[in-house]
Amino acid sequence: MKYSIDQLKRFLLDTGLISEQDIALAEKKALEKKTTIGDVLISDGKIPEDDFRQVEAHILGTPFVDLKGQKIDQKILSLIPEPVARKHNIVAYKKDGQNLEVAMLDPQDFEAIEFIKKAVDAKIQPRLTDRESMKIVLSQYRKSLSQEFSDLIKKEVENVNKVEEKTDEDISENDLKKMAEDIPIIRIVDSILSHAVTQRASDIHIEPFEEQIIIRYRIDGLLHDAMTLPRNVASGIAARIKVLANLRLDEKRLPQDGRFKIETEGEGVAFRVSTLPTYFGEKVVMRLLPESVRGFSLESLGFHGKGLEEIHNAIRQTTGMILTTGPTGSGKTTTLYTLLDILNKPEVNVSTIEDPIEYQMPRVNQTQVKPDIGLTFSTGLRTLVRQDPDIVMVGEIRDKETVDLAINASLTGHLVLSTLHTNSAAGAIPRMVEMGAEEFLIVSTAKVVLGQRLVRCLCKEKEGYNLTDAELKKLEPHVDLEKVLNALKDEGIVDKKANWKTIQFFRQVKSQECPDGYSRRMGIYEVLPVTRPIKELIMKGSTADEINDQAKKEGMMTMIEDGIFKVAQGLTTLEEVLRVINE
Repeated sequence: MKYSIDQLKRFLLDTGLISEQDIALAEKKALEKKTTIGDVLISDGKIPEDDFRQVEAHILGTPFVDLKGQKIDQKILSLIPEPVARKHNIVAYKKDGQNLEVAMLDPQDFEAIEFIKKAVDAKIQPRLTDRESMKIVLSQYRKSLSQEFSDLIKKEVENVNKVEEKTDEDISENDLKKMAEDIPIIRIVDSILSHAVTQRASDIHIEPFEEQIIIRYRIDGLLHDAMTLPRNVASGIAARIKVLANLRLDEKRLPQDGRFKIETEGEGVAFRVSTLPTYFGEKVVMRLLPESVRGFSLESLGFHGKGLEEIHNAIRQTTGMILTTGPTGSGKTTTLYTLLDILNKPEVNVSTIEDPIEYQMPRVNQTQVKPDIGLTFSTGLRTLVRQDPDIVMVGEIRDKETVDLAINASLTGHLVLSTLHTNSAAGAIPRMVEMGAEEFLIVSTAKVVLGQRLVRCLCKEKEGYNLTDAELKKLEPHVDLEKVLNALKDEGIVDKKANWKTIQFFRQVKSQECPDGYSRRMGIYEVLPVTRPIKELIMKGSTADEINDQAKKEGMMTMIEDGIFKVAQGLTTLEEVLRVINE
């Protein structure tokens, strides 16, 4: 963008969107991370991207256009070839006679404008848009998954049939190799993978049954049927994925695990593969892991207020333990990596021991657990502390040896980050005691414990309503409504005079662009600092409930309360929070 930083700062201050302090902090962060002030302000949640882009549009004298929720006519969209659109982040969305309106992330990319002008023989009218709008419109280039599969199957299923006129058990390794190299099988698998990335799936399930294969994607925490395929392609698909993940083709009786990586949508995505023998053949499940979590901040994950301050206090320490808790798939790893990203500076040595390595981070020494050769969390951690680390991340504390080593590492001058499988932050303490950790050592090392879950976020289109007296009464036994209301007022989310009867809640609205009414997920959290009164309770051998009650007295917002806070912000629904908390 061709405007000066001073212009941007002056305009942001004039609009009152952010404070001078926010700009100063963003400027400092931008220098450290070698990025722009705008990217920092957006990722830290200081200003919505739509608002920031409109500020840019005003400075540049270019109109801003929001294309979210808009279906672009394919004839107009195809005026700009997909490779050009993706490379230059430019899409055609409206044509009026000889005037073609194009949306761009950089309306001063004159090279792209000139190229399109010659290609379509029209007068180009550039408009500024935001990244989310661009991503949505670029995805419209692709055919629907159903149509793509239909085309492939109509063309190729007969060829696959000829190869596979045998039962799964009778197919030789050579036959499987041929299937894995078959063009129709390669195209089917490529389509499954690329569409999973496009639809932001976290997992792909490929499930063989007697007469068909069901492909399912887990999107925003819930499984959705994506496609049904003929049974005869099952072995070919499994073989192709095994080849990609470097697994044994001839082993169908035992489970196998592997991993591979592809480049799609301009970013690297790793696929963690697990195969499992079932009655009708091998079921394959793949976990999608984006190669980078850069761009996340604690604020964008959903931390705020007092809890955010407690975490910043903990990561400023040079020793001690920071623990995250929650069930599988609750975002613990993303939270830890975001903390590592903040802590990862040239003057410190950061080392991790993980199972598996889910994200690759620059300047971080990451070690993969390999129990089959004796490299466990405990043996890896024992070696890590001899590698002169300042910060150590242990993927998970599972047993007495690992918990003892983690505690000793934090006692001997290291900051240790790790996860535990418990239902609440308070439950982490008794769990460590069960594993054999001494209470006095936990008291000496634990700084803060986080509990978390993931809730689905509402789409832009949503329906507002107010809670009835009966609904408020149902919430009262589980939520300190006064505490949540005070937090909403303190953080400027609602007016100082607001009460629960005037605060608007929201329901999802289903649409073609947003079938469930939800898109993406964010965290709801409880942040438990290990204060002096809580240390005294730990030394007495108190239960998780007693520790939780004390933390609440000290002002800790529980996960359900944080969920209600985010419902009042219009980010999610009450039903979604209750669903996740009750799981």
